[in-house]
Amino acid sequence: MARVTVEDCIDKVSNRFELVLLASHRSRQISSGSQISVDRDNDKNPVVALREIADEQLSPGDLKEDLIHSLQKHVEVDEPEDLPEATEDIVMGAEDGDAPIEPPAQITFDTLSEDELLSGIQNLVAPEKSDDY
Repeated sequence: MARVTVEDCIDKVSNRFELVLLASHRSRQISSGSQISVDRDNDKNPVVALREIADEQLSPGDLKEDLIHSLQKHVEVDEPEDLPEATEDIVMGAEDGDAPIEPPAQITFDTLSEDELLSGIQNLVAPEKSDDY
């Protein structure tokens, strides 16, 4: 088979650096015993990996996902959050004949009018200048 060049693969993977990453990852997979999908023809693993990419035997997207997964040290799993016990009592009502638990009162914040905020800003004193900064 003819030599594999970057130009054969660049239309499958547009970024040359990404192509190198994907081919090297696939080459490591082949070295660890993964089945190849093209004839080896006495070629080394990187050339076989490039041939597989060029012949579209492997999807670059799948190979990229596999590369990302192999580099991850911690995988987050989305789990449903448990409701705290007090919240469950509020939602479900009280158990064993107890009186229903009242939800907490509405939290309110102090509000300022625009004029009060402006006068407060105008009354601020600028810090003294020093040589430290």
